[in-house]
Amino acid sequence: MDYSESIKEHYRKFLGGFTEHEFNKGPVNELPIGFKILKFPPNSKRNMWTYATCGMSDNLDVNAIEVHMFSFVEYDFLIELLTIIAHYHIRGGNLGLGHTINFGCPWYKDSNLEYGLISLPYLDGPIFENFQTKSRNIQFLWIIPITLNEKNYKKQMGLEALEQKFDEINLNYLNPFRKSVI
Repeated sequence: MDYSESIKEHYRKFLGGFTEHEFNKGPVNELPIGFKILKFPPNSKRNMWTYATCGMSDNLDVNAIEVHMFSFVEYDFLIELLTIIAHYHIRGGNLGLGHTINFGCPWYKDSNLEYGLISLPYLDGPIFENFQTKSRNIQFLWIIPITLNEKNYKKQMGLEALEQKFDEINLNYLNPFRKSVI
């Protein structure tokens, strides 16, 4: 099984069936050959859409990570957003757990969530998070959309402090119009 197929199989085991997508604008030729965004529809385990990178980890010069985001509706803007995030990671951003990403625009129109927090995949656990291929260990991480105030709080107080704030209010991470926890 080749590299991207092993990643797809890992996702399939945890998230179910998917369709494959490519964003074809900008410098996508700088992404690994075969890079895709996988789109998982709601299923019996989850009543939400999941968008995930496949091939972002296929570069020996950066952290071997794949990332995913959730959406309460089918929202193909996430294909573009995850492609941009993958490009940034591969071309020098070298993202990892606890990092924040400036989306450059709201997550949804009229949303105040313009940043992403790279977090552990709490809904799926460590078996999903850590995957070993023949050539490397890949960490599968979750991008949670956050506000500027939340990003600044994480920078000042740390990842654990921000995630504790999320837990205290039982954060609805699917709500693009939620208020800041800070």
